[in-house]
Amino acid sequence: MPTPPSALARLPIRPLTPADLLACSDLSEDRSWPREEHKWGLLLAAGTGYGIDAPDGKGLLACCVVTSYGPGLAAIGMVLVAERYERQGVGRRLMRHVLEEAGDTPLALYATANGQPLYEQLGFTQTARSEMVRGRFTSTVPSPDVPVRPATAEDLQAIIRLDLEVFGLDRTHVITRLPAFADHLRVAEQDGVITGFAAAWPNMDTHVVGPLIARDPATAQALIASLAAVTDRPLRTDIDTRHTSLLRWLKENGVDSLTTTSVMVRSLPDLPGDWRRRFAPLTVAAG
Repeated sequence: MPTPPSALARLPIRPLTPADLLACSDLSEDRSWPREEHKWGLLLAAGTGYGIDAPDGKGLLACCVVTSYGPGLAAIGMVLVAERYERQGVGRRLMRHVLEEAGDTPLALYATANGQPLYEQLGFTQTARSEMVRGRFTSTVPSPDVPVRPATAEDLQAIIRLDLEVFGLDRTHVITRLPAFADHLRVAEQDGVITGFAAAWPNMDTHVVGPLIARDPATAQALIASLAAVTDRPLRTDIDTRHTSLLRWLKENGVDSLTTTSVMVRSLPDLPGDWRRRFAPLTVAAG
């Protein structure tokens, strides 16, 4: 028997913990998303998860994750409602709870075409677009000759400083997890100065490239080519559509477009930092 909407509205919203990882992955699978257990582990460790337990006892009814970057910004991601409970106001209720918890903190998220109308009603506005691309990198069009090497432990503080400058907010709690989370972490270096960095982390059968921070498109290309050279998996990444030359180069090298999403913010005119050097997020779920 279907659960009445009034009963759904009374179900408690609770914090999620790393112990909820499998339940979150099950909910992803319920919505025909990849399970992405590795990514869920990072999000639940570095961020704050919110969930509603299903009244039928079958896992989570809904969930989302909020990654905080201090009072300047929090990113919302992985907003999911079980298919059997969709279109009953659950997603809106969960989002309103997140807004209340955030208070005056500005918020950001990546929205699909299906989710964007709800977010607009909740006060979010679009500031940019992101294009997800995926494919086996062919090296048909070589990258520029920019020096790139594997990152070392001694590079971590320089990476954090560069990320703060480009991202615009301190995300040390995320960046310091990269060496353990990613299979490969590369830095671009010019005259002893790190000018960019990128990670490739495992996600199902792909390696996701992100974050990708670089001085210019040439440096971004060199970082991606370096990561592609050390994996036999297809690459996947989400590129700000304003970086047209990088997207064109990726497609010339066999990495095809999958979909686009809208970058949306609330209580903020635009994302902080320098978008010209911010090419791809760690994951769209964490901003």
